[in-house]
This record gives sequence, C-alpha cells and structure tokens, in this order.
Amino acid sequence: MQIRPIRETDNQQLGALIQQVLKEFKANKPGTAYYDDSLYELYQVFSEPASAYWVAEEDGKIIGGGGLYPTAGLPDGCCELVKLYLLPEARGRGIGGKLMTQCLEAAPSLGYSQVYLETMPELTSAIPMYEKLGFTYLSGPLGQSGHFGCSVWMLREV
Repeated sequence: MQIRPIRETDNQQLGALIQQVLKEFKANKPGTAYYDDSLYELYQVFSEPASAYWVAEEDGKIIGGGGLYPTAGLPDGCCELVKLYLLPEARGRGIGGKLMTQCLEAAPSLGYSQVYLETMPELTSAIPMYEKLGFTYLSGPLGQSGHFGCSVWMLREV
C-alpha cells in the first residue's frame, strides 16, 4: 500500500469510491459530498493553490483518499479536511490514520495552523479516529462548505 498525491486519472475511481462509501453508511443524502458537482473532478479541484489530496493505493486500486482544502469562509490559517473515505477492505488497517497524518503534517507547509472537518453521525468509524487524533467538537459549522447534511463539526490545531 502506498499513499501518493492525486492524479487526473484517479477522478473516476475516487468519485465512485466516495459514493460507494456514503451509500454503505446510508449517508448518500442531499447536503453531503455524494452530490458535489465536482465529485468526479477531484484532481482539478485539488489543483487549486493551498489545497492537496492524497490517495491510498494497493495493487493498482485506489482504496481510500483524503485531502485539505481552503473552504470559503473559514478563518485565516484554517483549512478543511475533506473527502476522507476508505473502502471496507482498507478499514482497520491504519490506512485512515496514515492519510490523516499525511494531511495534518502537510497543513503547516500549505500555510495552515488549524484543520476543520465536517462529518455525520452515520460515519461511525471516522469520528473515533478524529477524536484520537486530537480533533475537538464545535457547536456549529465554520465556513461555507455547502454540506448542510453534516451535523458534526470538529477542529484541531496543527
């Protein structure tokens, strides 16, 4: 298994992976990444300055991914951890933690001192990982992600 930066040829696999995981957790509802217009254009999205995305690849197959994005409306020095999803075969193997560490370690070099995230209670395996990595709960959303289907908001200093 390797973690590497996103490539343009990853767009279809990643879009399908994200939708598959959201369906699995019954989180394929309006106001979530499932309906993002750019879901199958992530390479282009993460070509923007101060953003980055990494994929976990095993035997030529993408099994997960996650990135950082300068979401509109966030405070200065804060980015959003976005589109962190793992296929079932990637879970429980430390891959999510490796992707998170990659993001958290890269944040300062992109100019960030805080990382924000939005998630849903349905993503039951993700929330304990965020807590373990030092994210703390917020009482409401930051920024303008457009993901009104999310009801859990967290923040971490980096």
